[in-house]
Amino acid sequence: MAGGNNKELPGAAGDLAQQHPSIWAAYAALGEATADAGGLTIRERRLIKLALAIGASSEGAVHSHSRRGISEGIDAADLHQVALLAIGPLGLPRAVAAGTWISDVTKEK
Repeated sequence: MAGGNNKELPGAAGDLAQQHPSIWAAYAALGEATADAGGLTIRERRLIKLALAIGASSEGAVHSHSRRGISEGIDAADLHQVALLAIGPLGLPRAVAAGTWISDVTKEK
């Protein structure tokens, strides 16, 4: 979320960033502030954000955090493990759905 070129953002997020750059800048600044608020590594933050996206049943956010995880060097198997970890707290159907959303991104690579 933080930083990045508005033209690189897919879909509705990219549209919002281009149509309302000051709102996007504030959103990006919030993301940077929350990332800097503790001692988690970039990898830990990405996996947690992926887990939160799975918990929220947000296909777009799962795609985004999976794509960003791959670009940050996180193995596809580790991203898929986050979906498997969701089985207990969220149930098998949501975890399976999340696994397919992650596969949408990891099969592209």
